[in-house]
This record gives sequence, C-alpha cells and structure tokens, in this order.
Amino acid sequence: MKAILCKDYGLPDTLVLEDIPSPTPGPGEVVIQVKACSLNFPDTLTIRNMYQFKPPLPFSPGSEASGVVKVVGQGVKHLKPGDRVFTYGTHGGLAEERLVDARTTIPLPDGMDFITGASTLYAFGTSYHALKDRANLQPGETLLVLGAAGGVGLAAVELGKRMGATVIAAASTNEKLAVCQEKGATYTINYATEDLRDRIKEIMQGRGVDVVYDPVGDRWAEPAIRSLAWGGRYLVVGFAGGEIPKIPLNLALLKGSSLVGVFWGMFAQKEAAHNGKNLQEIATWVVQGKLAPYVSKRYSLAEAPQALTDMMERRVIGKAVVVID
Repeated sequence: MKAILCKDYGLPDTLVLEDIPSPTPGPGEVVIQVKACSLNFPDTLTIRNMYQFKPPLPFSPGSEASGVVKVVGQGVKHLKPGDRVFTYGTHGGLAEERLVDARTTIPLPDGMDFITGASTLYAFGTSYHALKDRANLQPGETLLVLGAAGGVGLAAVELGKRMGATVIAAASTNEKLAVCQEKGATYTINYATEDLRDRIKEIMQGRGVDVVYDPVGDRWAEPAIRSLAWGGRYLVVGFAGGEIPKIPLNLALLKGSSLVGVFWGMFAQKEAAHNGKNLQEIATWVVQGKLAPYVSKRYSLAEAPQALTDMMERRVIGKAVVVID
C-alpha cells in the first residue's frame, strides 16, 4: 500500500510517498481502507516533533480519517469487514490503509459521505467539548472566536450560533470572514487591519464578551482576555499563531474570569463515554443538515505535503481533505 511517511522531523516538504506493507490488526484493533483524511493543525506540529503526542519514526501523519473496514482484530464486536466508518487518533491517516484502535472507530451514519465523515470528528468534537463542557456557553451570551476561519474555529462559529450565542468571528482576511458570516457570525473583526480590542469595544458598546474561543494564542490572547466581561471564560484551545502567550494573572482576578484549558484528545481518552455522547449528537446534527463541515479544498495523497504547507501558511479555510481512492 502507499503511504505518506515522516522519516525525519521537519517541514512538509521532507515527507515522502512510499510503498509499505499492509498492517495487521492486533486484539482490539481494526484495519480500514482509507477513503478520505482531513488535516488538522496538530498534524503540522506532529511532523516537526512539536506536539504532545509523539509517534515513533517513521509514521504517516493524519489524525482523522474515514473509510471501509478491511479486517478486525480479536475481541472487536461492534465492527465487521465492509462497515463504513470514521476514526481518529494521533497519526496514520495519510495512507491507503490504516491500523486504528477499535474504540476510536465509529460507524458512519447513513447518509454521511466519506469526505464529510473525515471532516467532522476533530473540529466539531474539539469545539463542542470546549463550548459545552468547558465554557458552559448559554443562550444569549456573546462568543468571540479567534482564528474563526480555521477548522476548529469555523466549527466553533457554527456551534456557537446553534447553541444560541451571538458570535463575533475574528480572522485575517475578508474572504475568511465572509465564510464565517455564512456559518452564523453576527459580527466580524479583521485583525490584520483592525485593532482587536477597539473593535470588540465598538461591537459590545463597552461591555465585555462572555466567552473567548482561542486556538491562535500569540499576540491576540491578551487583548481578548482584557475584553472579557465579568465572570467571562477564556478557552485555551491552541497556539496556531506561533507563540504561547504569557498572560498577566491579575487580569483573571480583575475580571473574575476563568482561564480554561481545552484538550479534546486527552478528554476523548479519559472520558470516553462522555465524548462518545458528544460525537453522537454532532453526527446526528450533521446528518440532519444542522451542521456542515466546510471543506475548502481537496488534495490527492501525493499532494498531502502541499496540503500541510497550505495549512501552515494559513491558506486553508475550514478543512483541507486528502481524498484517497
């Protein structure tokens, strides 16, 4: 089978496409024939040895995929060969076949295609956990989403709207912000041309926002925290902007606010039943047409390094999906 391999840590152009042996499942494992693999920002970190999960070299990147079950290992009862599934893990998706843990492999609902399936779990799983479980977002509250046109950001915009919040989307181009408006943002901020804090003050007429969803970090974190309302919640989702910000803790004191960590991957491991319930709700909404992953571009397996480069250079709106046929 063919696979994109990371043999040495580095940038996407160091990845290679090679033929490797097909995997064999052990107890509790499944081999799937991959149909689609969506890419997420942590994939760009994993290949550079900058992420919390560090698979041993060589490995195939790609945390989120969909496909058809080829063979199941001993003890797997809920899946059988031929089942359509989506799955998530730390790596392995950029290959024609993938060895996965059966516990993180879920049957695709009827009516959901492979590209949608490969684009649903990570972004919506992260954002729903953040807004529902960590922020306790309530109808009528105001949600500010930084990096709002990325995969998790756009999912947060869409979920925030669905959960009854007024959504302010912040991104770096007007093209990205137009998509955010399509997904439910009431207000937008182009933080490449506008001052983030001044624009929030203008929108909120001096009041603060209730929840900040921040997958970006860097220089935008502090003005966002300063823009919180009394009792507001700042969600630490990631650091796509590059720098991990150093926050003056007196801001939390003065605002009576909470700085809340969001690590969906660990949540999915430690609270599997809760995560499973969240994913069932998300899948139901997608099938019903109430949520829809936004896929801005599709790539072939050979083009996967370019897809990762596009993500690093912030040219992707929503999701980038590698289609493997």
